[in-house]
Amino acid sequence: MGRHGSGTIFFAYCNLHCVFCQNYSISQLGEGSTVDSTELAGMMLSLQTKGCHNINLVSPTHAVPFVLEALEIAAGKGLQLPIVYNTGGYDSLEALELLDGIVDIYMPDMKYSEAKIGEKFSDAKGYPQVNRAAVKEMHRQVGDLQLDESGVAMRGLLVRHLVLPHGLAGTEGVMKFLSEEVSTDTYLNVMAQYHPCYQAFDYPQLSRPITGEEFSAALELARRYGLHRLDERVSLPLRLIHW
Repeated sequence: MGRHGSGTIFFAYCNLHCVFCQNYSISQLGEGSTVDSTELAGMMLSLQTKGCHNINLVSPTHAVPFVLEALEIAAGKGLQLPIVYNTGGYDSLEALELLDGIVDIYMPDMKYSEAKIGEKFSDAKGYPQVNRAAVKEMHRQVGDLQLDESGVAMRGLLVRHLVLPHGLAGTEGVMKFLSEEVSTDTYLNVMAQYHPCYQAFDYPQLSRPITGEEFSAALELARRYGLHRLDERVSLPLRLIHW
């Protein structure tokens, strides 16, 4: 387990528009400061100096060219930490190809199994198709999650799946895909922390937290499909690389 924290950098204006986003002040309203590539590189180096275990780039999909610029600058000045690509999972193959050999840990969401649900609640056309192609490419690049002797993630794929009320996330479809098309050794974070936030109260189906039964059913589905590397903790679902 890591003791020195993950060097987290949030990017404003996520490429998804989830009506229930818990970080909506950043992802939707643009809270934050404008920096150039040199300043971003400086942030990464500062986090390394502070002893962080990795550089954790949150919602960087729409900023990939600038991230690559900053990483080149930072690497030239001694950045050696693993790079975490922490994404909503709506990533193009073209963007991911640019990151091949650069990103050490991919941490994508798999939010939905049905396109119409993804479009309605995240304004993401064709989310399942885009998401599944992206996750397969991420796994091709880095493989299953590898931990060091302390349990800190060093390289590989870590998938997150947020359980939504009324089965809206299409959990069974996600589990079936991971089992049959990625790997039964996929490290999977089944998350229980959904609660109505931002614009969720405008949608009756999203206007309540999930139940214990819904969460238990999601875990059972994962096991049924042979997924055995489950991070089931509710309160700190990202603890491996984000304290």
